[in-house]
Formats: sequence, structure tokens, C-alpha cells
Amino acid sequence: MNLKNYLTEITEVWKRGDAREETYYSTLKTLLTDFTNQKLNKPVDVTVLPKKTVAGNPDFRIWDGNNSIIGYIEAKVPGTNLDDIEDTEQIQRYLTTFPNVIVTNFLQFRLYRNGMESIDVSIGRWNNIKTLRTAPPPERINEFEELLDRFVSYSLPAITSAEELAKVLAQRTKFLRDEIIKIELPENEDIKGFYEAFTKYLIADLTEDDFADLYAQTITYGLFAARLRAGNDFNRITAYNHIPKTIGILRDIFGFVSMGALPKQMETIIDDIAGVLAVTDVKLILEQYYKSGKGSDPIIHFYETFLEKYDPRTREKRGVYYTPEPVVDFMVRSVNIILKEKFGISAGLAGDNVTLLDPAGGTLSFFTKAMEVAVDEYVKLYGEGMKKQFIKRQLLKNFYAFELMMAPYAIGHMKTSFMLEELGYQLEDDDRVQYFLTNTLEMEDLDTVRFPGLSSLSKESHLAGEVKKNTKIQIVIGNPPYSYESSNNAPWIAEKVNDYYFVDGVSINEKNSKWLQDDYVKFVRFAQHKIDQTGEGVVCLITNHGYIDNPNFPRNAEKSVG
Repeated sequence: MNLKNYLTEITEVWKRGDAREETYYSTLKTLLTDFTNQKLNKPVDVTVLPKKTVAGNPDFRIWDGNNSIIGYIEAKVPGTNLDDIEDTEQIQRYLTTFPNVIVTNFLQFRLYRNGMESIDVSIGRWNNIKTLRTAPPPERINEFEELLDRFVSYSLPAITSAEELAKVLAQRTKFLRDEIIKIELPENEDIKGFYEAFTKYLIADLTEDDFADLYAQTITYGLFAARLRAGNDFNRITAYNHIPKTIGILRDIFGFVSMGALPKQMETIIDDIAGVLAVTDVKLILEQYYKSGKGSDPIIHFYETFLEKYDPRTREKRGVYYTPEPVVDFMVRSVNIILKEKFGISAGLAGDNVTLLDPAGGTLSFFTKAMEVAVDEYVKLYGEGMKKQFIKRQLLKNFYAFELMMAPYAIGHMKTSFMLEELGYQLEDDDRVQYFLTNTLEMEDLDTVRFPGLSSLSKESHLAGEVKKNTKIQIVIGNPPYSYESSNNAPWIAEKVNDYYFVDGVSINEKNSKWLQDDYVKFVRFAQHKIDQTGEGVVCLITNHGYIDNPNFPRNAEKSVG
């Protein structure tokens, strides 16, 4: 289709008097495919996206034919003044999220690169259509050809810094979250099933908006985890093949993300996130992050940077804070010494059948440091010869952790896998890192999940329940969340915490009950419960300053950990 025919069709559609914006889409799509193929010799694929909402994805997604997204086009009805819409929330959202965007009213075309206007071309005059009711003659044909040439020649640049990658991923993840929020769950059985499973097994009071937030982060970090293990052929479809088999829940989710019938709006932005990761050497970025002196744990610090860019309130809401590495190192090594000096276990954390649990695992800083110290102790005592057998027999069997949030859970598994590889151990298909996605403070027995795509979540919940109820734990270590307005109100932990309102059977006359309802207090009570089951052990938890400052805690302190 040449410009003359295109303008004629646009005019005829407008003259019918009943045209909506979408009515013009097929004409523009034909122009784009014919023009790029015949005039530019750069064939493209054009996907017209469904327009369920006003502020969804842009109207057109343009591919290069090799599973790489070139850019997006947002169209408005003929006669729209582009100056009037440029500063709207919708357009600014597109321009800050996507680096290569055309905004058009079917006659005027504006190309934006990284949010800045690059070329503005009008190929025909609106007044001819509106007043004269005739097709305008084509104008500025060479400039229009240049605009399209620049648009379809675009390719995502490789990102070279952790800061920039975190920013770009955060922008797109926010977009994905917003798209998930707009999905009517009753109309999508798959996503509704995920939501119901998450509320059943993890967070009972999870709102649909909070679910969208959690689910979007999970998808981005699942793609991130897959990219770390993938070669050059990486996209949304191939991501599933690179999710470690040891993270069954993430594989369930990506069974849908990679191979399921995704809503088109979700598919678009997930493809875009995968495209960003595909052109980026993620391993190199993490290595550079480490070399820059920002810490020996680049994956965790990258997650912290991502959250700062994504939504700082997310950390506060769910207590997502990483513990400084020197603090983790001190606590783990202190426990190692206590096991030797107070419990007579000469090998410390490497002792036979020593059991350890982090009840608020997060990204597994304590868990992996404990493994590292245990391996170091073992090698000092017995040499390198049986190290792999020790890791499989002792650490993968007797070191446990729990986590409520999917994103840090995925990162924790990823971190453990890489840490073990550094220690010379490659996880085998039958290996299982004992890190469970569960609500630590919930003891209720739950039925098998009805949604088959998340059967692993049901299995995980039951395995975690076995550890909570029956496994004897000698060491409880970690950094639980603090929130005096705790939402962890499960009957089991509520009853246990009630013990703290009495000392030796006498009421403490607590007048401000919120102090004893803080999340960290509930985790201390859980830890006490686990040590009581064993008979003796070590509790090493970071607490809120209120544990020392508030008047009633000193009276309970000896009881709670004594």
C-alpha cells in the first residue's frame, strides 16, 4: 500500500461517520508491513493488541521477525491534537517504559526515543478530510520514510550496569503489575487459580492488587533467574527450560507464562522484559557489581536496588530488608562457636545431624552463610575428599528455611544454587534445597490445591508443615519482619503468644498489647516452640529495639529463650 491509497482509505473510513479508533487499525497495519517490506526492505511483523482498557499497552507491537521487539505504536483517532495528549499519564507511561515509540493520529507521526521526541512528520492534512471531505495528497514522503526507517532499525542496546538494569526492569515490572490488576479474575481461570492458591497457602488476606504486585515481581525474577542460565536463545517461550527443576513452584508458574494462553496485554510486557534480559549479559553485570565493592552478595544487593526503583513501600509493607553481610557473618560464626563451646559439638555447624532453620529466609543470607561456614569447618577437619557427600548428606538434608514472598524465595533458591556451585557441588535432579514457600506462623493442615498448575505449592506447604510440627531443630537463626500491626493472626501463633502475657502463671497486666503482637515477637515465640521440641538449642534472631526498651519484655526474655 502506498501513501496515496492509505490516505484514501483513512478518509473513506472517516466519512462513514461511525468509525472508532480501532476501525483504522487494519489500514495502518497494512501500510506498515507493505511500506517496510517494499520501500525499506526490512520486513516486520505487526501485532495489533486488544484494547480492553484506555490505559493498557500501546495499540501496536512491532517485531523484527526474529522474536525481538522493535517498538510500539500508540494511535489516536484522526483529528486528535498530539500536543494535547503528549503529557497525559498514559502517553508518559509508555514513553518512560519503552525506548522506541511512535504516537500517531493516522496522519501525523511522532517518533520518540527514550522518552524524547526525535522526528515529527505529517503525511496529510486533516483539514482536507474534515472540511473538504476528500483524501489529502501525500506530503513529506521522504521524511516519513526516514521516520519509519529509524523506527524499524532500532534494537535494544545492551545494558551494562546493575543500576540501569534494575531501573529498566523496575519500570517494566510496574507496567506488568498494572496490567495484571486490570485483568478480571473471574474471566481468566488460570490467573484466578494462582490467586486462589496464593491466598490459600501463603497470605490469607492477599488483595487482588497485592497479588498482582507479588505475581509481577515473581515473573520478572523468574525471567532473571532463567537468563542467568540461558545462552543466546532467550525469550519468554524458552525461559521455562532454564528455570532450575529444584524450584518447582517457579516452574509451575512459568509453565503458564512460557506455554500457556496468556492474556495478550500480559504477554506483551513479559516479552518486552525478556527482550531486555536477552540483550544483557546479566552474569557480567553481577560480577561487576561485586568488583565495584558493593558486597560479596551481588544477587541480593541487586534485588535491593530493584526494590528501591520499583516501589520502596514494598519493602516496608512486607519487611523485605536484607541484613548487612557483617551482621550475618557475626551471627552465624557466633552460633558456630556456641555449638562447640556450650554444646560440645566439636565440628560446630558441620556436626553430625545438626539441624538449622531460618524461619524468615528472604534471600537466604543466613542459610547460605551457615552452609559456607559448615563446609569450611568440615574441610578443616576432614579435608576435601568427602566434601560433596557431606553437602548432600548433611546440609541439603538438615538445613531448612521458610519464606512467604515469591520474589525473594526465587532469588534465594537461585543464590543457593550458585553458592553451592562455587563450593564445587552441582545440584542433581533428585536434590532438594530445604527452602519452603510457606507462612511460618500458620500450622493449619490444608487440603491439596484445586488448581493443578500449582500442585507444587500444595506439596511445598505439606513438606513445610512436617518441618514445623515434627522436625527437631537445634538452631533457629535469621532476621524476622517487624510490624506492630501484624497481619499474622493465625490461631496457632495467637495462642502461643498469649503465653507471654503471664510469667510463672501471674498476669503481667499488659496495657499496650500491640508490643506483644509485633511480628518479630511471634517469630521469637515460634523459635522457642521449636527449641522446646528439641529440648535444647540456640535462638539467634535480630529483634526490634523494643525487645530491650519496652517494659514488659525483660520479664519475658528469660522465659522466651531460656
